[in-house]
Amino acid sequence: MRVPLSWLAEFVDLAPGITPEDVHAALVSVGLEEEEIHRFELTGPIVVGQVLEFVGEEQTNGKTINWCQVRVAADGELAADGGPAVHGIVCGAHNFVVGDKVVVTLPGAVLPGPFPIAPRKTYGHVSDGMIASARELGLGDEHDGILVLGSLGLDPEIGTDAISLLGLDDTAVEINVTPDRGYAFSIRGVAREYAHATGAAFRDPALSVTADASTVAFPVTIADQAPIRGRVGASVFVTRAVRGVDPTRPSPAWLIARLKLAGIRSISLIVDVTNYVMIELGQPIHGYDLDKLAGGITVRRAEPGEKLVTLDDVTRILNAEDLLITDESGPIGLAGVMGGQSTEIGSATTNVLIEAANFDPVSIARTARRHKLPSEASRRFERGVDPAVAAVAAARVVQLLVELSGGEADGLGSLHDATPDAEPIFLPTGFISGLIGLDYTREEVRTSLAEIGASIEETEIGLNVTAPSWRPDLTDKWTLAEEVARIVGYNRIPSVLPVAPPGRSLTHAQTLRRQVAQTLAATGHTEVLAYPFVAEKSNNLFGLPIGPAVPQIRVANPLDGEAPFLRTSILPGLLQIAHRNRSRGLTDLAVFELGLVFRPVAGIRYGGSVVPPGAVRPSAQLEAELNAGIPPQPLSVAVVLTGSVVRHQPGQPAVAASWQHALAAVQQVALAAGVPITVRQGSHQAMHPGRTAELFVTTDAGTTSVGYAGELLPSIARDADLPAVVAVAEIDLTAVFAEAGAELRATPIATMPAATQDLSLVVDAGVPAGDVLRTLLEGCGPLLDHAELVDDYRGTGVPSGRKSLTFALRFRAPERTLTAAEASDAKLAGVAVAAARFGATLRE
Repeated sequence: MRVPLSWLAEFVDLAPGITPEDVHAALVSVGLEEEEIHRFELTGPIVVGQVLEFVGEEQTNGKTINWCQVRVAADGELAADGGPAVHGIVCGAHNFVVGDKVVVTLPGAVLPGPFPIAPRKTYGHVSDGMIASARELGLGDEHDGILVLGSLGLDPEIGTDAISLLGLDDTAVEINVTPDRGYAFSIRGVAREYAHATGAAFRDPALSVTADASTVAFPVTIADQAPIRGRVGASVFVTRAVRGVDPTRPSPAWLIARLKLAGIRSISLIVDVTNYVMIELGQPIHGYDLDKLAGGITVRRAEPGEKLVTLDDVTRILNAEDLLITDESGPIGLAGVMGGQSTEIGSATTNVLIEAANFDPVSIARTARRHKLPSEASRRFERGVDPAVAAVAAARVVQLLVELSGGEADGLGSLHDATPDAEPIFLPTGFISGLIGLDYTREEVRTSLAEIGASIEETEIGLNVTAPSWRPDLTDKWTLAEEVARIVGYNRIPSVLPVAPPGRSLTHAQTLRRQVAQTLAATGHTEVLAYPFVAEKSNNLFGLPIGPAVPQIRVANPLDGEAPFLRTSILPGLLQIAHRNRSRGLTDLAVFELGLVFRPVAGIRYGGSVVPPGAVRPSAQLEAELNAGIPPQPLSVAVVLTGSVVRHQPGQPAVAASWQHALAAVQQVALAAGVPITVRQGSHQAMHPGRTAELFVTTDAGTTSVGYAGELLPSIARDADLPAVVAVAEIDLTAVFAEAGAELRATPIATMPAATQDLSLVVDAGVPAGDVLRTLLEGCGPLLDHAELVDDYRGTGVPSGRKSLTFALRFRAPERTLTAAEASDAKLAGVAVAAARFGATLRE
């Protein structure tokens, strides 16, 4: 909503020297949202001039220009730019004659664009300024000719400042009107809100017009016999008539300027007046050419197959829910949205029928969206229009048409008003203070509600409050409490941080989740959020359990028809993010996401029609039914790495991302969670053969698979427009956290020296090195402090089908120094277990 300040000042007192920023600040204090500030972006000198003479000169290109002599100041006086009283100006327009008064932009002026004006040589003359058109001044779209002031009914003195004459010195503030504040879609509503914010005197424009009763009834029938969703389409319908309108009369400059600042272009005087009243009072108005109407008006729903040609020259096929304005010829308008072409006001219209109605917001909103036809009228109706202002708005249109167009008010008209009486809302004493957390006196509550226009009846235990007609959003004691808090001032509400009860903080799972995210971020990974909806193929490729037909949940109304399934893995979304970043030149990536995945159990149908009751806690049985309709949603973390993990630099070659770095991320997650994650060679349909690790957590109850890591299958990487090597990992954190202790325990710092020995074992080539390593950890006993694989050799000196695995072993006793013999004995104990389990032999 754009609010010209000169218009606002008619209904509320603005302090001298107030700025648009001040007005914005005041409106923000009562809950409105500031947007932009709009001005006519021009500066003077721009004055009224009179054409003294002109000579038409034909150019070689066939164009004829006029060399004009224009008086811009009185005899003996200098012009506003300091030049002579008569300026020579080249003009290409031809819609003026000698003696016409025009708008002259003198050297030094700046027009919207910006377009600075200066003397310039053109067509063999020095043009000392420019005669302006309406579009060049920012007043409208007319650019075929210059703006002749006589066409606006103006005859000002020569040299008059044209900026103030045409209202181009005004400014408008723009606010965002939320759906529950429809009354603020008018100067009347914004002025009232400004008065609330500042205490300035408010003058209701609806009280300055008398809604005269008609003396001759115009036939109107409300035939909405089948209301939609229990709501009648039209509760108020007012008509008034004006005859003898002069269709040649122009809209006055002040009206055009205000409409322009309000974001509405000038069309014709009659249409401009209806738009002006709509902005002023918030009541949409529609005008009909009375002579084109066939009989009376009927308001009804559309019938199957009916059509209507609207004002935008589009033939629309109507829906049975559409509310129509009809006459004996059929539909003549979409109620509250747009009028029909058959009764359009045109250049020959002399008799006008004015309509001001109140339509059902839901019906209007659905019609506007159904026909993709948003309008200023529908925008107001769908937020709620004051039903009590319709008759006043119609009278205001009649008043302006009589004043500006030379028309005469006619006694013809009608009034249908089926607005139900407002029901009072009981507001218990002390309710607002208890809800807001601030003590409000009874007087503050009463005064605040009276200020917004509510009627109040006091009782011993509270107030009976009847909301004003322009506030349909006030429906209960909670909305009344919000109004009191707003009017008294949000700044009165203290900012107090809640104090957590002793012993309460993050849960164990929340702490672990935060530690995992912080650890990955600290080791160079960037956290992202991926789209949680994927295609079926993506789930089948990456989902767990591994297999070509993973159970999936399809969304009933997907936002994207190509991605209608809930994800069973985070990786598809991360790959899309990697692709998007690489397309923008970011080739070295290490990204991760912590989030929920959806892993339904095969054979179970999820969803259902169980609806919990409002305002009460569901019973245990109902809660169980609700939970049964939700698939398992474990927390997962996934990592994707592409490009280089270490960039090329002096003395350091680039290090490309590979499966080792995916496993390093897995170990960081394990460290953060305090749960050992073991790695075994595995396989996955989306992973590179031989470069895939399956991840396990081992407990007393057994070994559980919790994810996989490695490199993406090159063909899948190519289909995703990613490089051939993409390192990935995904871990089921819910399963990992289930094995985490309540406390993370740090490993004590060793104080005794370590004894190190290497061990090379020869085993069958198919034996996983990880299994041999775990056997050594088991067999070497408690003296083994650390063991890791350092070499895997297959070649000369090793029998075919066998491999040599070399392990670095570190032995340590917690309270004494080990001897070499003790370390050797522990090592040989481990060799014995490996020999018994895998047939391992010491390499000679």
